[in-house]
Amino acid sequence: MRELGGADVYLRNCASRNVLSLLSNKWLCLVVGVLSSGPVRFGALRRRLDGITQKMLTQTLREMERAGLVDRRVYPTTPPRVEYSLTPLGAELEALTGAIRVWSEEHMEQIAAARADYDERAAQPVEPL
Repeated sequence: MRELGGADVYLRNCASRNVLSLLSNKWLCLVVGVLSSGPVRFGALRRRLDGITQKMLTQTLREMERAGLVDRRVYPTTPPRVEYSLTPLGAELEALTGAIRVWSEEHMEQIAAARADYDERAAQPVEPL
C-alpha cells in the first residue's frame, strides 16, 4: 500500500503503528469485552476485570475515549454516576478482540504444554552433534 500512499504498519512513522500499539494493550481488549454487553459503571468494570488497578483502568478508559472507542456519560447525581459504553467503532473492534479472547481460552492448554516442553528441552545440557 505504501506505493499508493496508504498505511504501512511496518514503517516506523506510520500512524497505523500507533493504532496497533493501542490495540495491543491487554486491558483494552478486556474492557471491550465487558462493554460489549452494554453500558457499565466504573466500579462494575473494575470488579469484573480481576487484577486491574484503578489507575490502569482510568488510563485505559481515557485512551479508549480519546481514540473514539468508548463513550463516557456522566449523570448529574450526587455522587456523579459515570457509565462507559462502546462507540460504533468500539463495537466493530469487539469482533476482533472477542475472537482473540476465544482463541486464547480455547488454546491455553496447548500453549501451556508447549511452554513446559520448551522449558524442559532448554534445561537439558547441549550435546554436540
